[in-house]
Amino acid sequence: MMPTSDDHILTLSCPDKPGIVHAVTGLLASHGLNILDLQQFSDRTSQRFFMRVHFGHAETTANLDEPMAKLASELEMYQYDLRPASKKPRVLIMVSKIGHCLNDLLFKTKTNQLGIEIPLIISNHPDFKPLAESYGVEFRHLPVTKDTKLEQERQILDLIRQKNIDLVVLARYMQVLSPGLCEAMSGKIINIHHSFLPSFKGAKPYHQAFERGVKIIGATAHFVTADLDEGPIIEQRVARVDHSLSANELVEEGSNVESQVLGAAVKWWSEKRVFLNGHKTVVFN
Repeated sequence: MMPTSDDHILTLSCPDKPGIVHAVTGLLASHGLNILDLQQFSDRTSQRFFMRVHFGHAETTANLDEPMAKLASELEMYQYDLRPASKKPRVLIMVSKIGHCLNDLLFKTKTNQLGIEIPLIISNHPDFKPLAESYGVEFRHLPVTKDTKLEQERQILDLIRQKNIDLVVLARYMQVLSPGLCEAMSGKIINIHHSFLPSFKGAKPYHQAFERGVKIIGATAHFVTADLDEGPIIEQRVARVDHSLSANELVEEGSNVESQVLGAAVKWWSEKRVFLNGHKTVVFN
């Protein structure tokens, strides 16, 4: 359902117990609000409850602040968010020298397939400055070496604060982020891992897969943590391949899957559909 200007999204997470849905929906109903879509999940392992409510029609939700705060205290609902459905998060894209994911995100944003704003692109190479300029997006070339990594990341954090960035997307940014940056943006960095098969690691996983004659390739979008490529997974997709494809054709197939997976992860995050649940995620899609 496409949101209108007076639609809002409520997301919450709390310890699981009876009556949460009744309490939340009753509160909205008591203020004359109409629930347009509701998704919920009770995790029996973590014993936590997750819910996303799309409701309307309200010009403002200021009258909900006090009753929501009271309900949050009663339900130990320390993680909840209420915002207009039309609000667009501000996304920083970081990229190196492989641009298919960057181009896909820029195009989908330009054509309103993604409800985000992209105020800035950062790269450790200058290659995609013309592409950024063609979309009217500011581009910053911040080269990095092993000796300058911490200074470069300090500049990145300064820009994140200056531009009021809500999410960082690593669109084939071929640098390992320091633990400090990962911690500063915990739960707010999404990466595309260019392999579905963890056994093929490094710069050329598709070439390694080609040498082994794989039948399935794929990609994984996940939150970034200090543990390399081990953050909570948001989305994974695969594509079937066979013996007739060359290594370069395998790269092309992989690139298509990467763009699809990263685009879906960013879209779902921007629509408040992704919840962290320990080392895993809950994704209402």
